[in-house]
Amino acid sequence: QVQLVESGGGLVQAGGSLRLSCAVKGSIFRINDMGWYRQAPGKQRELVAATTRSGITNYADSVKGRFAISRDNVKNTVYLQMNSLKPEDTAVYYCNLNGASWGQGTQVTVSS
Repeated sequence: QVQLVESGGGLVQAGGSLRLSCAVKGSIFRINDMGWYRQAPGKQRELVAATTRSGITNYADSVKGRFAISRDNVKNTVYLQMNSLKPEDTAVYYCNLNGASWGQGTQVTVSS
C-alpha cells in the first residue's frame, strides 16, 4: 500500500518562504506524475504545480514565478519551494501521486 507523507507546512509572514516535501512510502511499480494541490476554506481544491517523471512542469497562473516544483526520483520525493508568499496562498496543501493517491495535507498559513 502506498502512503504519501507530507511535511514543511507552517505559519509565515507575507513575503516569506516555505518548502513542502512529499515522500512516497511503500511499494509502487512506477511513479509518473506528481503534483501539489491546495484547498482554502470554502473553495474547491485546485492544482498548484505538477511534474512528470521526465521533469516537465505545470503551474497555476497565480503561483508562476513564485513557486517551484521539483522531484527526486531516487528518493521518491517531490518538493514545492514557495517564495514571496501571499495571504491568499493560505490553504491546506495536498500531494498527489499519479492522479490517484493523496497525502493527508499540510497547512500553510500566510499572515499579512
